[in-house]
Amino acid sequence: QVQLVESGGGLVQPGDSLRLSCVASGGTVDDFVMAWFRQAPGQEREFVARINLGGAVSYADSVKGRFTLSVDNAKNTALLQMNSLKPEDTAVYTCAALVPQAGDWQWVFSDRGTQVTVSS
Repeated sequence: QVQLVESGGGLVQPGDSLRLSCVASGGTVDDFVMAWFRQAPGQEREFVARINLGGAVSYADSVKGRFTLSVDNAKNTALLQMNSLKPEDTAVYTCAALVPQAGDWQWVFSDRGTQVTVSS
C-alpha cells in the first residue's frame, strides 16, 4: 500500500522560496504519476503540478514559471521547489500519487499535508 508523507512547509515572506518534499513508501515514485495539490481556507482543493510517467511535467497557470516539480528516484521522493512565493500561494499542500490498483489507476493522497503560509 502506497503511503505519502510531506515535509518542508512553513511561514515565509512574499518573494521567498520553499521546497516541499513527498516521500513515498510501499512503491516507487518512478512507477507513478506524482502530483501536488493545495487547498486554501474556504476553497476547493486545486491542482498545482504533476509529473507523468516519462517525466513530462505540467503546472497550474498560477504557478507556472515559479514552481518546479521533480523526482529524486534515489530518495523515492517528489520535490516541489517554490520560488517567488505570493500570499495567494498560502494553502495546505498535499502530495498525491496516481498508482495502478486492481487493473485501474487510482489517486492516493497523503493523510496530512503541509502548511505553506506566505505573509509579510
